[in-house]
Amino acid sequence: MKKILLFLFLGSVGFTAYSCDNNDDAVVQNPVDYDTYSTAYDIIPTFTKTNNNLYHFDDAFNKPLVESDVVLIYLQTGLTNNNSPIWSLLPYSVALNNGNNDRVDYVFDFSAYDIGINVKSTPTLNLDNNSSYYTNKKFRVVVVPAKTGTSKSAEAAAVNYEDYNSVIKYYNIDESKIQTKVK
Repeated sequence: MKKILLFLFLGSVGFTAYSCDNNDDAVVQNPVDYDTYSTAYDIIPTFTKTNNNLYHFDDAFNKPLVESDVVLIYLQTGLTNNNSPIWSLLPYSVALNNGNNDRVDYVFDFSAYDIGINVKSTPTLNLDNNSSYYTNKKFRVVVVPAKTGTSKSAEAAAVNYEDYNSVIKYYNIDESKIQTKVK
């Protein structure tokens, strides 16, 4: 009986020693994040007049954002020579150079459930007479995961969020799948 207990003891120690591995300190260079994803869509909003100097638009998300998502909104401000859109990150201002120092500002906010875009002007400019600043404007909404923590912060700092093409490339967003919503 003592020999059987000895063999059982040695067998269990051997099994435990064999199944343990201390090879867990390997650093993964390019980890894949499977719980967050990047997405983008275009909107051509219909703004609601709040007053002469402010127009507002709200859009709800299909599903709520998670806490680690960040929303970037770009305004199409022109076209390149090969007809590619030029995207400018909001907030964005247009100086009118009309002698009154007038300008039009495009700003946004977001929550887990929706985004809001505002077009506002200086008090001396009545937007009612200048509908080109808020009609038929195309905005691109880009939802990306926030980068936090020690190693991710340095990685995220490498992305220039003002440069739309840098964002699309970094987050692997397929522009051919971007859909437009007219609201």
